[in-house]
Amino acid sequence: MTKPSLFISVLLTIATLVAAPAHADGAKLPDVASVTWLAGSAVEGGMILGRAAPETTLELDGVPLRMAADGHFIIGFHRDSDDPVRLTVTPPSGDVQTIAFSAGQRTYNIQRIDGLKRDHVTPPQEVLDRIGADSTAVRAARTMEEAGLHSGDFLGGFDMPVTGRITGVYGSQRILNGEPRQPHYGIDIAAPRGTLVTAPAGGRVTLVRDLYFSGWTILLTHGLGLNSAFLHLDTVTVAEGDEVARGAVIGTVGSTGRSTGPHLDWRLDWQGRRLDAALVRTQLADGS
Repeated sequence: MTKPSLFISVLLTIATLVAAPAHADGAKLPDVASVTWLAGSAVEGGMILGRAAPETTLELDGVPLRMAADGHFIIGFHRDSDDPVRLTVTPPSGDVQTIAFSAGQRTYNIQRIDGLKRDHVTPPQEVLDRIGADSTAVRAARTMEEAGLHSGDFLGGFDMPVTGRITGVYGSQRILNGEPRQPHYGIDIAAPRGTLVTAPAGGRVTLVRDLYFSGWTILLTHGLGLNSAFLHLDTVTVAEGDEVARGAVIGTVGSTGRSTGPHLDWRLDWQGRRLDAALVRTQLADGS
């Protein structure tokens, strides 16, 4: 019997092979005085879009929640949202109401690979240093945004930044030699190298950088703490600080960084929580 080899024998087991659902149901949103729910639900990778009445203040887990001048706000839920979050609503009347949201749980692709050489799992120090610098730059870019909504049009939904075949989904993860790797937080869209990538909604460019893992990468803030990231680009046509409108060309599909073929990895994040771009796009469309 011939054994598979990857420098040494590799034992490959698929612990779970269930695609993260395109639609994941969360609990029904409760009626709250001074708040109107517009779209979304409390589910891992998803978000809620709402609008507060004038002179209403909101806090999420005791921290003031960013709101647009017209009262729009969002609440996002990370991949592993095991603990509930609490929204405190204080209307002009002073009648405080607190609501707890427990995100609906999802099932993700988990792939286990054992028997790999250690240097294939843990990069050398010089690579770790670069990865650390990349992470610092990305975290800083995600905090750059103007007060309120930047462009406002993401409230009407997101367009697809490129047309192609979906080859990777949100939440999937590899466990190498028993060590969990970072989950995949994007949606992978395969397309020929050089295919134009466009902004799925308006915003401002906060990062253009060649990163170790994701190659040429663009970060775009849409406002209210919501950011898009576009990974593995071949070329970029924008610079940090540029204003871009929905549908504007920002780069082209490539395979830079740690990539096995031309594709776009599109990601969304909200205040440190990684969202599922495919799910959020569906939630906003369903709420329109």
